[in-house]
Amino acid sequence: MPTYLLITQILVSIALIVTILMQLRGGGLGSIFGQADSVYRTRRGIERTLFYLSIVLAVVFVILAVLIVKLS
Repeated sequence: MPTYLLITQILVSIALIVTILMQLRGGGLGSIFGQADSVYRTRRGIERTLFYLSIVLAVVFVILAVLIVKLS
């Protein structure tokens, strides 16, 4: 089994975890303490970039997982 695929998958998984944790959900820290976010708003700037980056990293993670299973 190629070791570089395993290392790449570990790095992609760490990057995916970081991007998901960096996304603000709802009202940010206010939602943790029960503040309701009743206003609809769109993602802008860095929020949009993190959202799309997390989707791309998730797809790459799944592709790497399938490749590792196929090659093992």
